[in-house]
Amino acid sequence: MKPLKIEFCGEWYEVVSPDDFHIGRESDLVIDDNPYLHRRFLRIYEDFGLWWLGNVGNLLTATVTDVTGQVQAWLAPGARLPIVFPQMSVLFSAGSTTYEFTIHTGDEFYTSATSVTGPSGSTTIGPIPLTSSQRLLIVGLAEGVLRQASPGRGDIPASSDVAARLGWSITTFNRKLDNVCEKLAKRGVAGLRGGKDNLATNRRLRLVEYAVATRLVDKDDLYLLDRIDSSDEAP
Repeated sequence: MKPLKIEFCGEWYEVVSPDDFHIGRESDLVIDDNPYLHRRFLRIYEDFGLWWLGNVGNLLTATVTDVTGQVQAWLAPGARLPIVFPQMSVLFSAGSTTYEFTIHTGDEFYTSATSVTGPSGSTTIGPIPLTSSQRLLIVGLAEGVLRQASPGRGDIPASSDVAARLGWSITTFNRKLDNVCEKLAKRGVAGLRGGKDNLATNRRLRLVEYAVATRLVDKDDLYLLDRIDSSDEAP
């Protein structure tokens, strides 16, 4: 088995067979001393001739995507998936902080391809359309993650802080958040519907994870916030 390489906050780690590699608060890769983070959350290990990523925690989930964001999986506690793309991004949240690291492998079992409309008129589900205000809301929540120079950590601001920055009332912010979460939930995105077990904080974190992992928003969208900052500074 070829070694894997992991990038987190500009630092590189190597995983060599047959050793396991754990990621968490007290692991081979120490993510943070965040008390909401499991001591051992994710495990990378070899099995059946493949590298696998497993969730060995009991509460937190992780979002895993290929480099294009077209292939996305939600890794629940106890679940595992094979590492079959040349590069994979892993995002997860603990408390009010979202973390990201990338896995690099020399093997390429699968590649991603963009589907297009054929002569017969058949199509696949395309990118999820967002209104300008929905995109602005997501970028406002995800700014801390999007401004990272390399995969690492980003704090998710409170709803009231984002609303104030965008010039919205908290009622307007919550209504727009409800709308975009409902739109994505109808497309099959898990973890965005309200309920007694899904706190508002969890929903915002899940929205950021999904949007960044699937490239629904990216660094190029930060100009939306920069434009607001520029208008605020204008005399």
